[in-house]
Amino acid sequence: MSNVLEAPYPEQKTTTIETQLYARVTLRLIPFLFICYVFAYLDRVNVGFAKLQMLDELGFSETVYGLGAGIFFLGYFLFEVPSNIMLHRVGARRWIARIMISWGVLSACMIFVHTPASFYILRFLLGVAEAGFFPGIILYLTYWFPPSRRGKITAMFMTGIPMAGVIGGPLSGWIMASTHGIHGYSAWQWLFFLEAIPSIIAGVVVLFYLSDGIKDAKWLNKEQKEMLVRNLEREKGHTEVHSAFGAFRNRRVWVMCAGYFGFMMGLYGISFWLPSLIRNSGIDNSVHVALLTTIPYAAATLAMIITGRSADRHKERRWHAAIPALLGAAGLVLSTFTTHNPMIAIVFLSIATMGIMTGLCQFWCLPPAFLGGIAAAAGIAMINSVGNLAGFISPYLIGWVKDVTQSTDIGLYCVAGSLVFAAFICLTMPKAIVNR
Repeated sequence: MSNVLEAPYPEQKTTTIETQLYARVTLRLIPFLFICYVFAYLDRVNVGFAKLQMLDELGFSETVYGLGAGIFFLGYFLFEVPSNIMLHRVGARRWIARIMISWGVLSACMIFVHTPASFYILRFLLGVAEAGFFPGIILYLTYWFPPSRRGKITAMFMTGIPMAGVIGGPLSGWIMASTHGIHGYSAWQWLFFLEAIPSIIAGVVVLFYLSDGIKDAKWLNKEQKEMLVRNLEREKGHTEVHSAFGAFRNRRVWVMCAGYFGFMMGLYGISFWLPSLIRNSGIDNSVHVALLTTIPYAAATLAMIITGRSADRHKERRWHAAIPALLGAAGLVLSTFTTHNPMIAIVFLSIATMGIMTGLCQFWCLPPAFLGGIAAAAGIAMINSVGNLAGFISPYLIGWVKDVTQSTDIGLYCVAGSLVFAAFICLTMPKAIVNR
């Protein structure tokens, strides 16, 4: 086994035909999956914008909000691994469609929230419905692209996170400012309802647009399919775990769970609290807050693409994940010293967002380097589900700290520490395995 693991990848002769083929596959899959991820992430975190109004209207405390925002991830945690195994068995097309349609319906049902209990229940069910979407797409990309091409591809897909902020900020701000009182519903209720509709539509489109894998792609001819399969097989021998049980007892999988937990502490600290952090810097207008949130997300989009290209070009994964994580931690800490200076606060929050999202993106090039077959489905899902428990802890922690201390600073310091830990975890991965 050691000889297999230590052997370098065979040198790939990148022909014009191969380059054009991968460009075609990328154009066919990535823009559509990117759009689906934007809708998914928007439905997950628009509660951060709804919070600006619904807390006062419903009489919820910051702690209630933090628990409701985070309880989503308990449902996500419990159903993540079963969902990804189902995707591997029944096919990506049907399962991704099921996920998107069900979470869209449940997100729209958020308009019926009136008590903390109903808030908690719907957020939990939303997590159950969405479980498996992100790791399912990460798994799906391994069906098409060999490890040597995944840095850029993963970055292109995951720019859906910051682009959800770029698109969702102004959209959410406009909905919050323009719809209050229409047909007797508050603006936060219209926010949940209107932003759920695209997810349901996209879920229906998935049934007709996606192929389960290379062999099912009617838009490729026989020679093109053979080339794609051949490239996957050529690099497949470098994975060391192929069974679901093997994934659960593999030490590296659990190490990756810990590292991903650190990244997700940072991601959801930013995602759920960015509007509030900007408002705390001295911006009171909700529309202005929404517009300013686009700046960190736009910067993160650019950083993710540039870093993904660099990681593929240099065939280096560990430092491309670790250095951004450290920058993200520094940005969070520095942002606590700019409470009354919006411009400087935006700069540091942009650094934090760029670092967190770029490091997170490159992290996902590590697990598929040693997981293959059904182990990839189970292992990737397990890493994602355990890591996403941070989505429960992070917003609740910051909300609780703010209620107790009237400041988010201590909570942000804890989140920054988790990012330093995530950077350390990335650097402990064996270079011979992941740097490809």
